[in-house]
Amino acid sequence: MAIPQSFIQELLARADVVDIVGRYVQLKKGGANFMGLCPFHGEKSPSFSVSPSKQFYHCFGCGKNGNAISFLMEHGGMTFVEAVKDLAQQYGLQVPEDDVSPQERARAAQQREQQATLTSVLEKAGIAYIKHLRHSPRAIDYLKGRGLSGEIAKTFGLGYAPEGWRALASVFPDYNDPLLVESGLVITGEAGEENSQGKSGEAKRYDRFRDRIMFPIRNVKGECIGFGGRVLGDEKPKYLNSPETPVFSKGRELYGLFEARAALREHGYALVTEGYMDVVALAQLGFANAVATLGTACTNDHVQKLFRFTDAVVFSFDGDSAGRRAARKALDAALPFATDVRSVKFLFLPEEHDPDSFIRANGQDGFAAAVAKAVPLSKFMLEAAAEGCELDTAEGRAHMASNARPLWSLLPDGTLKRQLLAEIADQVLIDSRELLQIWQPANARDYKNNSATRPSGKGQRPKTPEMSGGAPHFEEFSGNFADLHDEGAYAASLPMDAGASGRSFGAPPGASRPTRRLAGRVLPASREDRVLRLMLTDPQSWDKLSNEEHGLLCELPAPHGPLFVWLESQLHEHGPQPWAALREGLREHPQEKHAIDQIAQLPEGIDCDWNEVRAILDQLLKLKRQQEMVNLLPQVMADPAARQRYEALSALLKKS
Repeated sequence: MAIPQSFIQELLARADVVDIVGRYVQLKKGGANFMGLCPFHGEKSPSFSVSPSKQFYHCFGCGKNGNAISFLMEHGGMTFVEAVKDLAQQYGLQVPEDDVSPQERARAAQQREQQATLTSVLEKAGIAYIKHLRHSPRAIDYLKGRGLSGEIAKTFGLGYAPEGWRALASVFPDYNDPLLVESGLVITGEAGEENSQGKSGEAKRYDRFRDRIMFPIRNVKGECIGFGGRVLGDEKPKYLNSPETPVFSKGRELYGLFEARAALREHGYALVTEGYMDVVALAQLGFANAVATLGTACTNDHVQKLFRFTDAVVFSFDGDSAGRRAARKALDAALPFATDVRSVKFLFLPEEHDPDSFIRANGQDGFAAAVAKAVPLSKFMLEAAAEGCELDTAEGRAHMASNARPLWSLLPDGTLKRQLLAEIADQVLIDSRELLQIWQPANARDYKNNSATRPSGKGQRPKTPEMSGGAPHFEEFSGNFADLHDEGAYAASLPMDAGASGRSFGAPPGASRPTRRLAGRVLPASREDRVLRLMLTDPQSWDKLSNEEHGLLCELPAPHGPLFVWLESQLHEHGPQPWAALREGLREHPQEKHAIDQIAQLPEGIDCDWNEVRAILDQLLKLKRQQEMVNLLPQVMADPAARQRYEALSALLKKS
């Protein structure tokens, strides 16, 4: 659904960013602004500023900034549409749904009401389980025996489901309420089977969870959507999960993700484990960035959800054969998202250990050292392809090539994919072009060595400002860098006459720029337009970008920024769609005409070049970092956080 820009502006005019941020961050008045510890990275001194006059937040440490909507997206892991709806609900506004039929609107309203009702039922049960834990010495002793503190139990909302078949009857006055079955809390037998009260003709009903430690499962908004229960002894099954319900799907949800959001940014990676207890124990011992799959193999949805919070994932598995099988499934799920700007690794522990036992035996430093030695995705993929193959024989090498083909094909286009093609070719003793000819005959002629796409090196590399032990080298900033948020400077990056503003005099701000012509000839598209064309014709390319690049594109001035924000919301809501479907969703969007014009200018049968777009993104990212360094200069001598950010940006620019 396309949300009118006018509504978003009205919503932001009513919302108070200080109030929204203040619910999650402890803020103190500091001059005209409010200051607090940044929720997006670990810090000891406040560098997170919230401006009530500008209705904007900014962290001088990590660079995160935005308005009330972007804060809910970043901190709550919400999509754009979810954040708008959540904020609108807080201020009593109804999100316009004019483009939705009355029947669809009614179904959506019914679904929202059902979800809200089920989560409230589950929340009520969770509170009851917590109370039962306080009065169960046996359950408390079990948790203490596992080394858990009361504080960590409170953080994760741990509880206890008591013995007995109908303990929830004391929590819910109407034990026959269908919602108890629909939420997965109660099991009902076949009609006619005598129930526990001896009433014939009624279906037997009883609690699903009995005599178990209870782990509430929360979505990224913090709502309880299900439970995991662990026995206190060695009975089977050891773990029992809520069934699939309208609010819970184990193939999409990750245990501990809500609690781990801030730690994911602090540690810089997500640690994926296989059990609830692993997550809780690791959080207590310094690794609060751990999450767990819910009794199922890792899925594409799991991986995609994680990459909304971080650009690095480490899968942790037991070293036994079952752990290797689980890792193999995680590899299949991760390969489609392994872009050049993301990191995926696999940690294999000794057979006698799981993450919980390993960290208690080896300590935080020992566990951190093990994580540092985790196997990169590229190496594990090659090992998986070579498994069972005798590489000293032609048959074995051919077998490996056959195994590697479906894995390699899952990778998104990029440098990593090309490098792995070369490594596979080396191991099977065949030229990479010949291997590609076998795998993809139609594409082999387009294959080039990596060196063929490298820049020629002509022209002078722009100097990167550096920090020494003393003051910054101000003389290196004799020329100011283009500010991507400034309309005039932004227009200067477009291939048009020097000094042009990008729109006609009298045209409203944000209006689509007209097609630029010179002597009847259409001039080349701007860098931003070339990126937009690729994203509109191949929306899956969005998943190849890093979180920083997502933010870069969404923060561009109109018309491009709003279009990238809209495209991201479409991907979250509907997944990748063809241009025909996107075209319908764009109707009445403020930048609809600009998007249509860009697609219309694409030559028939010519696809956009991802390598060109990759180079453009690198260039735009460099400009943004340079501009941020310029903005930080006045603070670097007095503010340690600003100086630290400045040095980090300098290091990044040196690598680029």
